[in-house]
Amino acid sequence: MSYEFNLSGMAGDLTVFGILGFVTGYVMKKLAKLVLALLGAYIMSLYYLQSKGVITINQDALFNLSKQATNFVLTLGQKIIGILPSVGGFAVGFALGFQRG
Repeated sequence: MSYEFNLSGMAGDLTVFGILGFVTGYVMKKLAKLVLALLGAYIMSLYYLQSKGVITINQDALFNLSKQATNFVLTLGQKIIGILPSVGGFAVGFALGFQRG
């Protein structure tokens, strides 16, 4: 029983998935900043309209909706990371990309 250890193949996988992870993390952080800024502007506009008496806001429903959206995003992220091969290289690259973004 002879097992060969192919270091070059493993290093190639780690490098490719590390680079993909870095790019994904970088883009995700930039995208998250944009989405949060737009969401904040939208909510501020709703509260402005409420202060002028144009609309009324059911705050419990609004906060419940944001809680559901947060849970959806977190579970989606866990599913994506769970199905990726070479998670180690991808995870390290993602963390570095998210930190730099």
